[in-house]
Amino acid sequence: MDRTVIAYVVYLVVSIGLTVWVARTLSHNGRIFLADVLQGDEKLADAVNHLLVVGFYLVNLGFVALYLSGDDTIEDTRGIFEALSTKLGVVLLVLGAMHLANVYVLNRIRRRGVMEREQVPPVAPRGWTAPSAPAPGA
Repeated sequence: MDRTVIAYVVYLVVSIGLTVWVARTLSHNGRIFLADVLQGDEKLADAVNHLLVVGFYLVNLGFVALYLSGDDTIEDTRGIFEALSTKLGVVLLVLGAMHLANVYVLNRIRRRGVMEREQVPPVAPRGWTAPSAPAPGA
């Protein structure tokens, strides 16, 4: 088998495996975070979490597929390792960037929810007071 094909197969297996692992980790921990952000609405948290995971898969697997092709043919075993280290390094950086982007967006959503909760008075008002009449001569 051609060394270039071997490098492609190893690249795809490792890249797809890493993408699935990161997506599952984000999905599991993100669901808990989203439930808190969405004030306990479990159904909405599951829906948003699923949409985020699908988007994560589409972007990352699309990148892995686009980054698969290489211009050079691999001549020896050293070339396999060099090609794989470059390709996998870039994939890991993209996965990390996507993870940070997800955390950033979720944190922004959470902050907005916290601000909205803080705007509600902690105790409901008990009554209403009529405005006082203006003071004479004022």
